[in-house]
Amino acid sequence: MKNCDRPRIITLCGSTKFKPQFEAANAALTRQGVIVLSLGFFEQSEGIHITADQAHLFEQLHYNKIKMSDGIMVIHVNGYIGESTRKEIEYARRMGKTVEYWESQ
Repeated sequence: MKNCDRPRIITLCGSTKFKPQFEAANAALTRQGVIVLSLGFFEQSEGIHITADQAHLFEQLHYNKIKMSDGIMVIHVNGYIGESTRKEIEYARRMGKTVEYWESQ
């Protein structure tokens, strides 16, 4: 990080199936001095049931995180990118945010 420059802010995007990969990306980016915004929990990895209303709320929260960010880091395993993540990528691009990819196998 340069003198008075604000650190980059990156929002992690991807399937909630990929909790270990989110954690690895979060740790690696944080070590680089990046402010990381991520998911509050991983319903698919953790077996948490959410309602349709909660799903909508979490989606809106995540879009707001993207809006606050300089860009997104898409977490994908073996090339998997689901429909929600595709929408987040499209949203980030429309907002003029950078889109990067964290690849894991």
